[in-house]
Amino acid sequence: MTPMTTEKENPRAAEPPAGSARRALVGRLSWGLADQAASSLSNFVVGIYVARSLGVTAFGVFSLAWVTYGVVLNVSRGLATDPLVVRFSGVSDTSWRGAVARSSGTALGVGAALGAAAVVAGLALGGRVGPAFACLGVMLPGLLLQDAWRFSFFAAGTGRKAFVNDLVWGVALVPALVVAAHVGTVAAFVLAWGASATVAAGYGCLQSGIRPQLTGARGWLREQRDLGYRYLVENVSLSGASQLRAYGLGAIVGVGAVGAVRGAELLLGPFLAVLMGLSLVTVPEAARVLRRAPHRLGHFCLLLGGGQAAAALAWGGALLLMPERLGDLVLGDVWHSAAELIVPVTLSVAGAGLGTGAAAGLRALGAARRSLRSQLFASACYVGGGLGGAAAAGTVGSAWGVAAATVSASAVWWLHLRSALRERHHNPIPEVRTS
Repeated sequence: MTPMTTEKENPRAAEPPAGSARRALVGRLSWGLADQAASSLSNFVVGIYVARSLGVTAFGVFSLAWVTYGVVLNVSRGLATDPLVVRFSGVSDTSWRGAVARSSGTALGVGAALGAAAVVAGLALGGRVGPAFACLGVMLPGLLLQDAWRFSFFAAGTGRKAFVNDLVWGVALVPALVVAAHVGTVAAFVLAWGASATVAAGYGCLQSGIRPQLTGARGWLREQRDLGYRYLVENVSLSGASQLRAYGLGAIVGVGAVGAVRGAELLLGPFLAVLMGLSLVTVPEAARVLRRAPHRLGHFCLLLGGGQAAAALAWGGALLLMPERLGDLVLGDVWHSAAELIVPVTLSVAGAGLGTGAAAGLRALGAARRSLRSQLFASACYVGGGLGGAAAAGTVGSAWGVAAATVSASAVWWLHLRSALRERHHNPIPEVRTS
């Protein structure tokens, strides 16, 4: 009998007092915000440092490597850590440790396999882009393992450890960036970024006392196949759409346009980083809400999505008031091309923020089919809007096309969540397994 079955039989006995439950929730969310702040700062520093050191064209090459990393990261999350946070949040320590060993081993295996492919592709490409991709391939195992530890700690409700791990990455990043700046190439910055993540990944093994089990990856994939493969398709469609838009924008307008879009996104970096890693906090919390008070899940998701959208709009409004001199100081030559994209990129982030509230609810419900349909629709709109806009009106047109696509996709996410909640109310389903 699983812990969740026990709760279902006698929910009052297992449920903590309301006050202590709220304090625990606030504590976990606080560590989540702290962790995302550390992650945001690291990503922001890397982007700004590269933009100022290399200029808009080289920054475009770095951005292509960054987007490619996003695709691989989402493969790892779909197969390894997304099922972990859905099924092993708030379970016994023994169950959690066994799952984390296999899940982190899966992430490490994905990094090794796709990293080898990236190295081969980079050597074949050559030119400016090839070395960046080859170096990314070398660094992928460490990058993916570090991300896996963050998910694992949040599943256990120990967000403090995830924050410390990201802090270690940030500290290791400082000397690595200084060395990369002396070398002055995109490949050097990719190595600096990945090497510092590998240091944090190693520290994660010490924090958890768990060794990733590569040999357990096959068993993990078999056990979680009902969620994992759907989440894989969903995640890859998301990051793949970003990659297609970036490559297409580079082909239609030029590599400099990719750097301009990335520069505008950096200005909204805190919110983009929160969106990218949102499931670290919100999916485990939504799963807890579902177990303890299922009728509150919709309200929780609405507060989550609405709060993110409002915060993104407020930040974007502040950016519009930023003096041009400060923009030059932050982004250098990238500022002038990025500044005209602030409004559409802000709307894109706000729309995505609203949609992530519904996405967290669908993940907590285990409604993988509905979340997959929503994500496939969102990805198709993203690519169509981004490339159609680029063909019609260049970089600015692409940004507005993505904004329209993101807002439309958010509405679809919420429609699916409403339907899933109604289905659960009329036809309650058994709790998901945890072992």
